[in-house]
Amino acid sequence: MWLTMVLFRDLKNTAAIYEMCSSSKEPIFITKNGYGKMVLMSMEAYEERLLMQDVYAKLAEAEGEVHAGKTIDARAALQELRAKHGV
Repeated sequence: MWLTMVLFRDLKNTAAIYEMCSSSKEPIFITKNGYGKMVLMSMEAYEERLLMQDVYAKLAEAEGEVHAGKTIDARAALQELRAKHGV
């Protein structure tokens, strides 16, 4: 991950900021007086991050269920479904 930083005063150059956001999937950190103040990223990159965050949360939940023993044997489950639906 590349860390891109922009000074607060450089925000006036909106065309350059737009190009930076469009060309990178990584966030751009805006600083003022050497301190982080804002994070800027394209909507596409933001939506992709939200999607991946959801995927990771669901995977973590599934792993928790496996460790808690809340799973059933796939073959047995398929046999049960076949018997139930006459397939």
